[in-house]
Amino acid sequence: MPTAPAIQWQCLPFNQLTTDQLYELLKIRVDVFVVEQNCPYPELDEHDRTLGTHHLLGYLNNQLVAYLRLLPPGATYPNVSIGRVLTTMPARGTGIGHDLIREGLSCAEQLWPDNTIEIGAQSHLQKYYAGYGFIPTSEEYLEDGIPHIDMRLAKKHRHD
Repeated sequence: MPTAPAIQWQCLPFNQLTTDQLYELLKIRVDVFVVEQNCPYPELDEHDRTLGTHHLLGYLNNQLVAYLRLLPPGATYPNVSIGRVLTTMPARGTGIGHDLIREGLSCAEQLWPDNTIEIGAQSHLQKYYAGYGFIPTSEEYLEDGIPHIDMRLAKKHRHD
């Protein structure tokens, strides 16, 4: 795995995003999920501003190159959820995607300690997420014309 360049991370709730940050994150999400994947779907789904949702932004040389969204329990799944995971085309193959997942899991643990995390992963990324401990919890299904599979990273609860 290549050594990733040093990324500056910010994990912010919706009301702390600047208008520039909001524009940039929406632009790269549309660029990747709608344009690049040729998939018209409702990208703006109201979950961005759900109470408790956080946006993880990864900057390299002041350019937004990595992003994911952390959703609180009950927003889309009964447990915590991570979604809209992406790196921009120039950042791919540099290891930044792995840093993004590690940082996202760390942010989720800080926000919701010991909570199980669920994802709706594009099926071709199943092995990628399995590398972080996610296990499949559904059969493959089509979402917006793209094969997906639900996966879960179970956390052990402390008994204090």
